[in-house]
Amino acid sequence: MKLKKQAHPVLQPDPNHPWASGSVFNPASWFDGTTVHMLFRAIPGGYKKVALEATRPTELNVGFDDAYISTLGYAKSVNGIDFEWHPVPVIGTDLPYNSWGSEDPRITFLDGRYWITYTALSLPAFHPVGGVRIGLASTTDFMHYEHHGLIGPPGQTDKDAVIFPKRIGGKIALLHRIAPDIQLAYFDDFDHLIHPEESYWAEHMANLDSHVIMRPEAEWEIKKIGAGPPPIETEEGWLLIYHGVDEGHVYRAGVALLDLNDPSKVIYRSKLPLFEPDLPFELVGDVDRVVFPQGAYVMNGDVHIHYGAADKTVGHATVPLEDLLIWLKKNHSTTVIPIAQ
Repeated sequence: MKLKKQAHPVLQPDPNHPWASGSVFNPASWFDGTTVHMLFRAIPGGYKKVALEATRPTELNVGFDDAYISTLGYAKSVNGIDFEWHPVPVIGTDLPYNSWGSEDPRITFLDGRYWITYTALSLPAFHPVGGVRIGLASTTDFMHYEHHGLIGPPGQTDKDAVIFPKRIGGKIALLHRIAPDIQLAYFDDFDHLIHPEESYWAEHMANLDSHVIMRPEAEWEIKKIGAGPPPIETEEGWLLIYHGVDEGHVYRAGVALLDLNDPSKVIYRSKLPLFEPDLPFELVGDVDRVVFPQGAYVMNGDVHIHYGAADKTVGHATVPLEDLLIWLKKNHSTTVIPIAQ
């Protein structure tokens, strides 16, 4: 498979932007046919690493002090490699539910708007109690944003939320992650997603196993998995790029193919990582040995993947879509239903 990674980051901390002088990573990206739009997580310099209590089984026992607060920046490109920055953050920390950070965005275009899911922190990033929910915003121009509040189950640490870029059976489909698995939820429309009936999430959580579509399987993803970019529609299924974490807390990228009409059905799932940290900027950073894909799109037959590298910079990889599908079929670990010929 001809997967190629840029040898150097395509986005990195910039001292000319104090709000992004410490780290720039975990990017969402969307190609509209002309322009690549990117939202990225940015943190000012000055934060310090601290030890944490060993009470978080799926997380590292090190973190950062309370100066570690993220905002979301915007940049655009014509090739996915050379980016022009907007000078100030576009999503900040001015709402009660994101007052301690806006992190790890994903972008989906649906119903004439760009919908942004992101991790919203109402408590410090490494607070033992939690305060980690899914924030939702939308825009038409990446300059002006409407904030829709929190989505997902109340009182739960929920991350890695992505909206499918097409309705499934007329419904909005959402992937989210209550660790260590990936779950799927459906909504009648965006108003239902934003304002579900009071019983919706209580019933979802009471029957959480029935909403799981993928669990950790291979050693390289055994600690936890999570959706990366919104799934890409292909003729053969929804192409889902995701991340997996092993017992040594190494983050790698995986790939699966979901049924077009029923994405709870996994057609193929890679038994090997799609790619892993092996370049210097992926191996050493604020959190070593991390590749964290969050943006992906098809341009001229190639899948472009933007990913966070070592929680410090943004990397870029490409692979021909046809090659990726062939590789996945040869290296799959799960076959639920056959692909129609």
